[in-house]
This record gives sequence, structure tokens and C-alpha cells, in this order.
Amino acid sequence: MTKLDVLRRYLLPCVSPPTNPTAAPPSTGPVSKKRLSTSLRDDIDVQDSASSSASSSEATSFAAAVDSDSDYLSVATQPPRPSKTMVIGTLFGRRKGHVWFCVQHDRLSVKPLLLLELSIATSQLVHEMGSGLVRVALECPTRPELKSCLLRSVPVWTMFCNGRKLGFAVRRRAKDETRVMLKKLESMTVGAGVLPSGSGSGEADLDEVMYMRANYEHVVGSSDSESFHLINPDANSAQELSIFLLRTSA
Repeated sequence: MTKLDVLRRYLLPCVSPPTNPTAAPPSTGPVSKKRLSTSLRDDIDVQDSASSSASSSEATSFAAAVDSDSDYLSVATQPPRPSKTMVIGTLFGRRKGHVWFCVQHDRLSVKPLLLLELSIATSQLVHEMGSGLVRVALECPTRPELKSCLLRSVPVWTMFCNGRKLGFAVRRRAKDETRVMLKKLESMTVGAGVLPSGSGSGEADLDEVMYMRANYEHVVGSSDSESFHLINPDANSAQELSIFLLRTSA
């Protein structure tokens, strides 16, 4: 071996070190750190997003549960609403007699739900209705013998018309004369007019019977409060007549 071959064998690896083709290329620190931080940030953002979604979902469910409980409590604590039904009411009376008030479930029924003889004269009621609104209040004291009976079963009432005391109202049973009159009016739901003498009204047939028939809203507020409100066919007009049944403290 010549000297040149010896130098090439021992010095060449020092000048040009061999490279390993399978070794990974060197990587710089900042680049790896940057990629790692970006990956962690993405992972943290995904976790935060999932956590915030779960938290908002839990908060929504809790709020819905609270609202549901609140609605249940509010409904449970609210007083019962008054019941309302539609009935047919007829005011009638002889020109020189007293007014009667008859309530029916429907126009074909000849057995009234309520029949009251009022102490106000027919001409006076016509005058009151012509001058404005009419509010009739029928009151009875809470006596022991009347405390447990139905309000419509009270036999005698103290009557007030527009704040003025006008005697008494008496609950009556429908007689044949009244049934005959209701039979003649069964084809009518709303209207007013005059029936000829001999039509019957619970009194002796002395003269013509004036009547006013309409739909009434029957409101039961409690066991001590009921009312009947005339429904005016003209929607633009105010209520003209209301009749209240009240059981007051003695």
C-alpha cells in the first residue's frame, strides 16, 4: 500500500464524515415548539368548547327545570278562576205590575233554572234602562239555616238597584201561566216586545206582558257569589244590565 492510499483511508473520513441515510434530519427547537404549542392550543380550544357546551347545556336544563317548577308553583298558588256559562234570561212583567227575571239553560226548557219576582215596577225598570246602565244587587245574610244551601235556592233577597234599596226579591216556582209564556217565546233567543193579554206571567191576566229576552253570561265566582250579565247583540255597546246574587256576612 502506498502512502497516498494510507492517507486517503485514514484522512478522508475525517474531512467528509459518512452520512446515515436512515437517520432523521435534525430539527430546530423553535419549529418543534411552535408546532407543539399550536397543537396544544387546538386541543385546549376543543376541550374548552366542549366544556362550555356542556356547561351551557346544563345551565339551560337547570333553568328549564327552575322555570317548570316556578310555573307549577305559580299555577298551584293561583286562586281558581270563576266558571262562566251562557244562559237565556228573560225580564218580563205587566205594564202595571212587578218585574220577573227568568233564567233558562236553553230556550226549549220550560222549567226555569231560576225564577225571581223583583219588587221593582216594570215602568221603573224601563225608565232605569233608558237612562243608562242598570246594576241589580240581590243580597242575603249568611244565616245558619241558609249557609249550606245553594245560592240560587235562597228564598228571599234584599234588592238594590243602582245603589238604592228597593224592597225584596222572592224566589218563585214556575206556574202554568209562566210555562205557557215561555212556550210562546221558545222560538226566540234575543228580542223584546209585548205579548197580548191572556199570555200568563205568574199574575192575574190583567193586561199585556212586556218582555226582554237575551243571552246572559252566568258567572259563578264562589259559593257566595253569582252574577248574570246581559250580552248586548251590538258588540260596540256597553253592558246594559247585570244582576248579582251575593251572600253577605251577617
